Amino acid sequence: MNQYVTGAVIRKLRENKNMTQEALANKIFVSSKTVSKWETGQGFPDISLLEPLAKALGISVIELLSGEDIRNSNQSSNIIKGKFYVCPVCGNVIQSIGETVVSCCGITLPPAEPEDADADHDIHVEMVEDEYYVSIDHAMSKEHYISFLAAVSDQGVQFVKLYPEGQAEARFKINRIKKIYAYCNRHGLFQIRPDKFQIRPDSN
Repeated sequence: MNQYVTGAVIRKLRENKNMTQEALANKIFVSSKTVSKWETGQGFPDISLLEPLAKALGISVIELLSGEDIRNSNQSSNIIKGKFYVCPVCGNVIQSIGETVVSCCGITLPPAEPEDADADHDIHVEMVEDEYYVSIDHAMSKEHYISFLAAVSDQGVQFVKLYPEGQAEARFKINRIKKIYAYCNRHGLFQIRPDKFQIRPDSN
């Protein structure tokens, strides 16, 4: 795991709950002196205590490790403003439509920050009947490849996972698409908006 809960985090989360050290200690069956040692940097909670500690503080273990107390304020979240998280270890891709803490393979993942498509990641769009045929002239070797293509509308996400030595292409239903994304395993996330689409004529 790339980080561990610190005393400062425990203290902040405890105080956010208006809880004394003794009250927290009673909830997880340790002494208030033990909690005090954690909070003053004289020790760390045993890994077996992480789940009960998180439960006592009313958060998840992932939130505890990240130091954030996240609450669901995403009722009106905008899908178009959603974020992608990509694990550098296993390649797992997670998409969220609101603020979240994402962990995979023991790593807390930052959201991928999209850049506008550049010359090396030029996203081509061809209209074929009711679909966009999307392709990228990009290496698809085992070391350097496009990992996925995605099309985002205000109604949902269309997602195609790609693999090394395959083709960097996908088809998406045109309906209400606002952005198309491509993820390069070396250079990150790239995007293109409909007003930037350079539509190729249907080759058929």
